[in-house]
Amino acid sequence: MPTKIASPTDVERWFRAQAAELWPAALGSLSFRRSPCVRDHCPACARGDQHPSYVRYCRISGRRVGIYIPDELAPAIRRALDNGRALQDLLYEAGRRYTNAVKHQRTHTPQAKP
Repeated sequence: MPTKIASPTDVERWFRAQAAELWPAALGSLSFRRSPCVRDHCPACARGDQHPSYVRYCRISGRRVGIYIPDELAPAIRRALDNGRALQDLLYEAGRRYTNAVKHQRTHTPQAKP
């Protein structure tokens, strides 16, 4: 059985259906770190314990920035980053499918003769 070549509209419908499940989405990384605080004479820092925290690293206007993430929000941010990577993979696949669709459409659509 011959495989059906999708039209650009079919690819758009496919992409929208796949992408709808990938919200929230974000790019970057989430890191757990231990670092000293900014308070003078902090007992925990004086003992060398330091303070654990999550930081989301991303790029804003081409610059790498770190954004503090409260502990209770880390799972939600991790899910958004996982969805962002999945969405990025989906965009690569959509680009491949769309390219094939427009190439097929061009070769199988009669051209108007001048």
